[in-house]
Amino acid sequence: MNYTPIFQPETIAVIGVSLNNDQHPANVIYNKIHLRYPVKVYPVNPRGGQLKRDRVYASVADIPTTVDLAVIAVRAEYIPNIISDCIETGVGGATIISGGFAEIGRIELQQRIVELARKADFPFIGPNCLGIYSPGKFDTFFLPGERLVRPDSGNVAIISQSGGVLVDQMVKFAGQGIGLSLAVSIGNKAMIRELDLLKYLANDPQTKVIALYIEGFSQNEGRQFVEEASQLSKPIIVLKAGKSAAGSRAVSSHTASLAGDYQVFSEILSQHGIVEARNEYELVCFCESLSYYPQSIHGGIGIISVSGGHGVLSSDICTHHGLTLPLLADKTQRYIRDKLNPSIKTIASVANPIDLTGSATDDDFVAAATGMSRDPAVECVIVLLLPYSPGISADLGARLSYVYQNEGKPMVAYVPHVEKYRMLIEGFELNHVPVSSSIDGAVLMAEAMRRSRAC
Repeated sequence: MNYTPIFQPETIAVIGVSLNNDQHPANVIYNKIHLRYPVKVYPVNPRGGQLKRDRVYASVADIPTTVDLAVIAVRAEYIPNIISDCIETGVGGATIISGGFAEIGRIELQQRIVELARKADFPFIGPNCLGIYSPGKFDTFFLPGERLVRPDSGNVAIISQSGGVLVDQMVKFAGQGIGLSLAVSIGNKAMIRELDLLKYLANDPQTKVIALYIEGFSQNEGRQFVEEASQLSKPIIVLKAGKSAAGSRAVSSHTASLAGDYQVFSEILSQHGIVEARNEYELVCFCESLSYYPQSIHGGIGIISVSGGHGVLSSDICTHHGLTLPLLADKTQRYIRDKLNPSIKTIASVANPIDLTGSATDDDFVAAATGMSRDPAVECVIVLLLPYSPGISADLGARLSYVYQNEGKPMVAYVPHVEKYRMLIEGFELNHVPVSSSIDGAVLMAEAMRRSRAC
């Protein structure tokens, strides 16, 4: 089945636009695509007419060009006929925004549109979903453009059964500077499911990391998902909902899925090297980390800070997650101490964590990061930066990034995310070193690499 028309369309028909209600979901989608994106978009309403001087077509058959993607936002009972029209007209595929299917017990209606589509090899997303967001290309979400927070283009793809969770993650991604290659809200996933999207994204050159919010599977589908995901060379991150009895009931009423036995599913993910995020915060941290570092580690962490307290806190967090802090080799410690400025040479601690003290300068951080990166027991360096330290400049992020580029050892930074430190943060991010806004987040970025290790 060809998914290119629905994920890389050049022409879109929005079916269901209202001639007198600009707040209708179809109108919101049409206006947004028409005004903001480079694709050609056509409004469709059975009555025809005009919408802001643009012709409204009575059906997709009247559109004077081949339509790649139909975005359908009409009452559920009308959709079988619309699907048939799309198939007969040669439309490439559809996103069905409308609800009113299996999630409210109308299973036969949902099965009917699936049967029509399968018989014709006609792919569709949904129903009961927001659809697709492709940065800079198109957006089928029925949310006003001025209210959406859009991440920049990047290499992380998100697949979500919940449109609300997906939009929430986009806000968090934008705040953390994580770029998206594709975001797909699959809703009831009546036809195109997680497995289908895994196969598509496995061959997508723009996607390096695949993140999924999953509520449930159909019978035996969970095993198929794990088997398929474990074969991919790209990191897979899963946030599973429906962990409790109450959550399982909510899953059923939301998207008509089977939540399944969460504990069993969680253990299987771990056994197959698939990263499980236990909450939304972990999902964001893991996506940022693995978008930079797809490799796996066993868990040997080196920590550099100017604050003994931060070193202690981060050590505790590492231990909680099963990460280890190996003692640096005597050779490493001698190298670092020899390179430190005279003012801190005798007072800095160079074991692990390294405490450079509040008098450290950029040169001291570079020396510590270089020595630590060369120690074979250290697999990832965590740098805890307090930008208010007097000896630190705004260039330190870029300088430490060069250490990573020269030595090849993964590096993660903690810097408070406030505008005053933006240049310091960008020095890391523009040179491909992830930056967390918290110590917990920095440790989780290292933990992501440990959890994604191959079995």
